[in-house]
Amino acid sequence: MAAVRTLRKLCQHSRHQVCKLHTSAWRQEAVVISGRKLARQIREEARVDVDKWVVAGHRRPHLSVILVGDNPASHSYVLNKTRAAADVGISSETILKHSDISEEELLDLIYKLNADHRVDGLLVQLPLPEHIDERTICNAVSPTKDVDGFHVVNVGRMCLDQSTMLPATPWGVWEIIKRTGIPTLGKNVVVAGRSKNVGMPIAMLLHTDGRHERPGGDATVTICHRYTPKDKLRQHTQIADIVVAAAGIPNLITADMIKEGAAVIDVGINRVQDPVTGKSRLVGDVDFEGVRQKAGFITPVPGGVGPMTVAMLMKNTIKAAKNVLLFPPERIRMAAAS
Repeated sequence: MAAVRTLRKLCQHSRHQVCKLHTSAWRQEAVVISGRKLARQIREEARVDVDKWVVAGHRRPHLSVILVGDNPASHSYVLNKTRAAADVGISSETILKHSDISEEELLDLIYKLNADHRVDGLLVQLPLPEHIDERTICNAVSPTKDVDGFHVVNVGRMCLDQSTMLPATPWGVWEIIKRTGIPTLGKNVVVAGRSKNVGMPIAMLLHTDGRHERPGGDATVTICHRYTPKDKLRQHTQIADIVVAAAGIPNLITADMIKEGAAVIDVGINRVQDPVTGKSRLVGDVDFEGVRQKAGFITPVPGGVGPMTVAMLMKNTIKAAKNVLLFPPERIRMAAAS
């Protein structure tokens, strides 16, 4: 009988341990950050800002978007932007141009919109046809109307921790981190991807001084890229408190690469074929289902960074409208010619 009682106690203890393991595993599953929910908050803030601006007697902010060619993804992105503009009270227009437009013709259109006082924000949807140099086009947009934050003047001001037009996607990532309450001061961050429009600006925002004019995250940031060996990338990510995946490689970041409780921000947008249905679907750079079992926070694709990008673009358009009061006309002309 004593042996039976001992066996029963062991079984009860085993069940208790299994229960604890299940509970522990359940508690470790990441908080899924809703970019859509955060974007709605930001758009509501933008709507209130626009209303106050108009009630104060100012003209309603206006956004002009130049769309070249017939890329379906670009058309979808632009539609999302103009719908968001209407939602927050910003007027907008989409100027469609054929893919065979010359670089000179596109530049002439940009200069015309730069000089139009009715246009507050101006963006040229990327990518552009191969015969057009994107850097030339980005630098042609007036810095005071550059709501994408791609002009060399705005990039330089961002790198100097000065107030400027921040690129919308990196700014969206920064707002996700801040509004979710994820600490950055003194933390280890890995940014996988070094593009000048996404990876590099994200790294700049996260590592710079929080006491400066444009406060940064005071984090220790490591940038990895296509020539970082996979085993070295894993070494970096395994000690990272925050991992930002922006390399454009599906399932680049897997669960074995993540530290317990880390925050994982997925910027990737990749269209892959579903092996079961045969249909194409959007995925990020992160193995979402695997990583969510180990991370503390994670953003989904779609519904994570994407909506935040559009929301921050609305914030930049309002900032552009207000810049008219901050810069006299001669300084605006000088900036447009830079």
